Order: sequence, then structure tokens, then C-alpha cells
Amino acid sequence: MAKTSKIAKNEQRKRIVALYAERRAALKALIADPATSSDERGEAQLKLQKLPRDASPIRVRNRDAVDGRPRGYVGKAGISRVRFRTMAHRGELPGITKSSW
Repeated sequence: MAKTSKIAKNEQRKRIVALYAERRAALKALIADPATSSDERGEAQLKLQKLPRDASPIRVRNRDAVDGRPRGYVGKAGISRVRFRTMAHRGELPGITKSSW
């Protein structure tokens, strides 16, 4: 089980990312546009740098939905590998079967 403060901080980051997503996308599109002048591009880069660090989606950590474990995250299920294995053995994940050959 992860510390509740780490889980709360990650949730706060998710909210900040959603809040600034539109602004970041507009600035990044302006920077990537080849028709933009170098002065406008420079201003857009400065504005992008002025945004909060937590506005970047790369800072959000994938965590287990049940207990917040940060490592061994299985993306399709949204849980960690440890919990995935136990839930699969119990038959709680539909369509998942233990393989044998």
C-alpha cells in the first residue's frame, strides 16, 4: 500500500493536467507550426515554460487503482501485477485465464 500522501499528490497532478491541457495543446501547436515566426515561437516557448511543472502529463504516475502501488502497473487492467495475479486466480477478471502448455 502506497502512502496516502503520494496518492493524493498524484490525484492533484491529474487535476492540474486536466486544467492546463487546452492551454498546453494550443502553445505546443503554435510552436510546431512551421508558419509561425521565430518571435512568436519564442514567446510561446516562454509561456509554455511559465506553466506549472505539474501541468505536464508526463509527471502523472500510473498507480494501482486499488492500493496505489506505483510499480508493476498493468495498463489494460489498471492495477498492479501483484493484484492482477491474485484477482485472476480468484476469477475476478473476466476473460483472463491461467495459461498452461
